[in-house]
Amino acid sequence: MTAGPPSDGGVRIGLSAVVIGLRDARAAVLTAPGDSPEAALPFGPFDPVRDRTFERALRDFVTAQTGFRPGFVEQLYTFGDAGRASPRATPGPSGAREVSVGYLALTVDAVDPPGAEARWAPVLDFFPWEDHRRGRPALLAPLIERLERWAGTDDRRRLRVQTLFATTPDARWSESRVLERYELLYEAGLVAEAARDRDQAPPAVAPGRAMASDHRRILATGLGRLRSKLRYRPVLFDLTPSTFTLSQLQAAAEAVAGIALHKQNFRRGVERTGLVAPTGGFSTGTGGRPAALFRATGVDPADGQAPGLPLPIQR
Repeated sequence: MTAGPPSDGGVRIGLSAVVIGLRDARAAVLTAPGDSPEAALPFGPFDPVRDRTFERALRDFVTAQTGFRPGFVEQLYTFGDAGRASPRATPGPSGAREVSVGYLALTVDAVDPPGAEARWAPVLDFFPWEDHRRGRPALLAPLIERLERWAGTDDRRRLRVQTLFATTPDARWSESRVLERYELLYEAGLVAEAARDRDQAPPAVAPGRAMASDHRRILATGLGRLRSKLRYRPVLFDLTPSTFTLSQLQAAAEAVAGIALHKQNFRRGVERTGLVAPTGGFSTGTGGRPAALFRATGVDPADGQAPGLPLPIQR
């Protein structure tokens, strides 16, 4: 078997940043201005000559585009599907394949940067089917009905719908499978990006805000990663101020996970982990009795590890 002729288009490398913080008890993502009218993540090119590392390049262009300086940063995934196009073309040869390396960044300072056009947008505006804090959202029923019509008699499709959207009594909603749900909706042609990428008319009803290029897919990857990490690493403290009440901590967990938590079980679980300690101070801004303030205790000095937070769902 002989190989075909090599492609002379080359590869261009870009870097995408999913920067998440909390605003008004909601998870929010930092969006940057671009050529597209749709929301876009901060995105920029990697120059292998100028840039020493991916992370340093990412930090520099996020700050340049948005005025925001990222704190915690970790690599998410590499996105290289054919046909993807960024709102800021990465320098390189014409016709080059574009590969984007996605990063997740967390911050406690989700404020609008002065003098910048960047804006914070509620994450669940892009994925309204993911917000179960007040029960199953009303849009799920018609959305699932459309998915089931698309699945038809295809057993594989029907199983994916049942599993990902918990449509049977024995199925459990898994908050971390954000990307799989978005990709299923994309495959079924039920989100605006699917019609745009196929040069088709947009669907009559397309839930959630669309994003430029494949940025909603990248954001879904970041949100799913963050939700998974809540259970095994104390990442929530990278989103909260240095002192907080347990009610504020629970609200932060619910904002990210998109589920309602059982108050007493959450508090007992947090206390068992040893992740927080009382400061001796009290918050007077709760509107009722002063609430005790806590702080994060950090990692276990014996092994440098710290567990995640319990997420007991309110039934």
